Amino acid sequence: MTIRPPFAAPAAALALAAALWAAGPPPAAAEAGYPYDGVRVIETQKSYADLVAAFNQAVAAQERVFVVTRASATVGVRNRFGEEIPGNMVAGVYGPEFAKRMLEASIPAGIEAPIRFYLTEDPETGLATLTYRTPSAVFAPYDGAGLAEMAAELDAIFAEIATAATR
Repeated sequence: MTIRPPFAAPAAALALAAALWAAGPPPAAAEAGYPYDGVRVIETQKSYADLVAAFNQAVAAQERVFVVTRASATVGVRNRFGEEIPGNMVAGVYGPEFAKRMLEASIPAGIEAPIRFYLTEDPETGLATLTYRTPSAVFAPYDGAGLAEMAAELDAIFAEIATAATR
């Protein structure tokens, strides 16, 4: 008769699960179902440079929000490695009025600000795309009083920015 320790099989299963978890999901898994609910993807007939310029103008035309963060893989790769990659930039947009209201409604929701726009260039066509999650989708997991109303106001502002930038 063979006596096995009671946790041998579960321990092996846990080790396998840990190894699979460490390896992460298959690469395509992150894109399954994209674009997700609340994500707006607007393909344009503009070059990347023209979309960036139009986006900057569209945000500047708003009185309640501003570009408060900007990160560009294109610029970073060029500066660090001297290589050119297709246009790619994330711009965080928000305003102090909304920050105050958001934090009054929900401190945990603060991790979501600023809300991002993603500007990308198709390497084959040279045309640019503007992508963003609607503020309502961003703040949906939180239940602070007044947060949904504030997000709806931001939805309208973000839609105005997207429309102006992509037309």
